Amino acid sequence: MSDIRQHTSKHYEQQLRLLKDKLLLMSHQAEQMIADAIRSLVDRRPTLADEVIARDDTLDQLEVEIDTLCYQILALEQPVARDLRFIATALKIVRDIERIGDTAVNIAERARELIQEPELKRLIALPLMAESAQRILKESLDAFVNEDAGQAEKVVHADREIDDLYEQIFRELLTYMIEDTRNISRAIKLIFIAKHLERVGDHSANIAEMVVFMVRGLDIRHGTRPGSG
Repeated sequence: MSDIRQHTSKHYEQQLRLLKDKLLLMSHQAEQMIADAIRSLVDRRPTLADEVIARDDTLDQLEVEIDTLCYQILALEQPVARDLRFIATALKIVRDIERIGDTAVNIAERARELIQEPELKRLIALPLMAESAQRILKESLDAFVNEDAGQAEKVVHADREIDDLYEQIFRELLTYMIEDTRNISRAIKLIFIAKHLERVGDHSANIAEMVVFMVRGLDIRHGTRPGSG
């Protein structure tokens, strides 16, 4: 009987490991989609933007696979306590990662439009913002896989830096629009891209907040941050 339990336990651990690996893969692909969407704009490469849009199907397929795996583990292994919270959190996190993929597609679509027009300005802040967004996405998933609430809290704070970058970009592009009305269309598209990157930060912060709840049972959403009361 102990051999059966040991075998079951080993299979269970393998299933949990597979779940973590699939989530990390999905997160990495979403991160790469964001990077390539911005690169397509900076380097003016419409074919790269097209590739990003096409890759969304792969991300959607991974979402389905992760959902299925979670439900299989819940039904067949009947996890309790910490593992149950882990799987319940995974089911939520996968939604945020999928939306980040959708955001990358939106950026790529805007990039395709902007590439057809003369450059409004040299892009410096947008790539920096994209790098920050990619970094905290990776860190939020690392925090989840390692069940590290401390790292998750750092992600929540780092999201504010991305918000500040958005405000900086918005003000700069507003100046371009005021100076010359011919700049308005291109400036608005660049503002949309910056807004999409801000949403990537928001999704990463959502993931981080769920990690804190998973590990500590502490809900820090809606401004209830650690140490705030």
